[in-house]
Amino acid sequence: MPDTDFFNSPALDAPLVVAPVLVPTPEIQSPQPPALPDEEVAILGVRIANITRARAIELIEQKILADEGKTHSIYFVNAHTLNLATADRAYRRVLNSADYVFGDGTGVRWAARLGGIRMQANLVGTDLVPALFEATAGKDYRYFMLGADEATVTRAAAVAREKWPGWVQAGYHHGYLSNAATTERAIEQINASRPDVLLVGMGNPRQERWIAEHREALRVPVCLGIGGLYDYWAENVSRAPDWLRRAGHEWLWRLWQQPRDKAHRYLVGNPLFLARIVAERLRQGVRLDDA
Repeated sequence: MPDTDFFNSPALDAPLVVAPVLVPTPEIQSPQPPALPDEEVAILGVRIANITRARAIELIEQKILADEGKTHSIYFVNAHTLNLATADRAYRRVLNSADYVFGDGTGVRWAARLGGIRMQANLVGTDLVPALFEATAGKDYRYFMLGADEATVTRAAAVAREKWPGWVQAGYHHGYLSNAATTERAIEQINASRPDVLLVGMGNPRQERWIAEHREALRVPVCLGIGGLYDYWAENVSRAPDWLRRAGHEWLWRLWQQPRDKAHRYLVGNPLFLARIVAERLRQGVRLDDA
């Protein structure tokens, strides 16, 4: 029986029509503009990064992962720190030797504003360290706590272990390193615990000087000078209410809690800082009413 499919098929000599093959064209992407460098603002001779909190955390993590075999230092400065740096040129050089300096407090924001610059964030170490722990949790990063007295750092370490289990607490040591032998033993303990971040809470200017002096001996990617953070974690002192912190006046709470320790720092130091900032702006020819 004839093959009807054959007889019903197009003539064999009919022109062959071939469907065009559609080759997807690669998507043309517009070139991305290069990332702008992070901005810095100089206040009383100290270079301070003007960045967001998210960017600060990103920069710290970059240094953790850099695998450069060197120790990076990050400091926080406020009005009190900048007063100290103004009076002590060597200390100012220590601050400027850091990889990054972050601005902490209302005084830094006021000083920048008088120069016509708005700070993108108030990078208080007391808030930034917990934010770092939360944003990078679960990556097996390790931290070591150095500073305060034995009882305070022990209580602070227990609180930190409970609050931030996403980081590994590599160890802790008090900050009363009174001689070369105790300092050497502390550094050996730190290096043996292999931390990614060393939190140094000795207060200004001692903690920054300690980091700068022992930077070469430390085997830690990042050192953060965190001031009185352990006192908060150990509940020796409390944070100001949220509304007072948002208003930028947490120093009033500190003064109320520790009048004997903080009176000179705030009641004398704050007006002195403001006078120094105004004098600096006048020397630079900045019109304060335009700032």
